[in-house]
Amino acid sequence: MKDERHDPDLDVELLWRPRRGLDLERIVHAAVEVADEDGLEGMSMRKVAERLGFTPMSLYRHVPGRDQLIDLMLDGAMARLPDPPTEGDWRSRLETCLTQGWELTRRHPWLAEARGTRRLPGPNTVARYERMLAILADTSLPPAEVIAALNVVSRFVDAEATALLEAARAERDGGGTDEEWWDARRSLFDQLDAHPTITALWEAGGWDDPVDTFTFGLARLLDGLEARIKTHEQLRDEMRDENCRVCGTPIDQPDSGRRRRYCSRACQQRAYRQGRSDREQ
Repeated sequence: MKDERHDPDLDVELLWRPRRGLDLERIVHAAVEVADEDGLEGMSMRKVAERLGFTPMSLYRHVPGRDQLIDLMLDGAMARLPDPPTEGDWRSRLETCLTQGWELTRRHPWLAEARGTRRLPGPNTVARYERMLAILADTSLPPAEVIAALNVVSRFVDAEATALLEAARAERDGGGTDEEWWDARRSLFDQLDAHPTITALWEAGGWDDPVDTFTFGLARLLDGLEARIKTHEQLRDEMRDENCRVCGTPIDQPDSGRRRRYCSRACQQRAYRQGRSDREQ
C-alpha cells in the first residue's frame, strides 16, 4: 500500500541530484538485470538486494521504494542511448531517434511496462525529450502540433513495444515463442476456408514473408507527418504573399472571396502600367 505521507519532492531530488558514489548506480544496474530476466512484475527490492548480497532494508537507505527504483531504471536506460543526430533533414533525424528507442526496448522489454504518463522523468529522459522536440520545432509545424506529433509517433513505438513485452512474458512463463504457439494450433487453419479474404491473401503468399510492422508503421506515420509539414510550409509561403506586390505594404485580406494582391487602387494601376510597358518592349 502506498504511504500517503510520502513527499513527492523527495522523488524529484532522488532523480535529479548528483549521484553520490557508486551505491545507487549498483542498485539500479542490479534492478535492470533482474527486470531483464524476470520482467518488471518479477523485479522486487528483495530480489535486487539478494543479487547484490545485501538485505532489503539496506537498499531503503538509498531508494525509498520500488516505484522510485523503477524511475531510476527508466532514466538510466535513457542514458544508454546515443545522442540524437544533428545532421540530415528532420525526418531522418527523428526516425533515427525513434529507432534507437525501439532497439533499446527490444533489449529491455520491461521498458514498455514501466512507461506511463505519471512516471516522474529524470534528467536523461527530459534531455532526450528536449532533443526530439527540437527536431520537429525546426519544421513549419505550429507549437501545439510539434508536441502532438511527437506524442503520436512515441505512442506508436510504445504500442509496438507492448507487443514485444507480451511475447517475452509468454515465453518466460513457459509458453514458448509465438511461432511455437501457433504451430501447435495448426488445426485452426482448416477452419479458415469459409473466409474468402483470409484465404485469398493466404494463397497469394501474404503471410509467407511478413512485413516488419515497426518499420512499415513508422514510415507511414512519418509520411503523414511529412505531408502535414508541407501543408504548413505552403500556408507559410502564402502568408509571405500577404504584402502588396508593388510597395510591400501589409494587406488586410477579406475573410472570404478573392485575395487581394495590391494595397490600393493606385498600386494596382502602377502594376498594370508596368506590365503593359514590359509587354510593349
